[in-house]
Amino acid sequence: MNKKYIITKNEEIQEIIKIGKKISNKYFIIFFKENNYDFNRYCISISKKIGKANIRNKIKRQLKDILMKNKLLFKKDYVIIVRNNLLTLTYDMKQECLLNTLREEK
Repeated sequence: MNKKYIITKNEEIQEIIKIGKKISNKYFIIFFKENNYDFNRYCISISKKIGKANIRNKIKRQLKDILMKNKLLFKKDYVIIVRNNLLTLTYDMKQECLLNTLREEK
């Protein structure tokens, strides 16, 4: 995932959580708000309670791969918080669940 698609500043993340809308399901909590760019930007957050660093990094890599393969052009900023139940899903199920949740808010 290119750096321009990633939200890294804590102030921006806190603003999205505070001002933006929220969608949640069994696997994700997603906060989002409109941005001034022609593309989406993402922040993926995973708690240390979910597992060790290698497990958390694997999940982040998979979610970034899903987001980049399926180019969704909603012109929004997203903060994606992963819940513990996601560990039980396969890659295809993660993809289906994440994309359905993102399309739900549109």
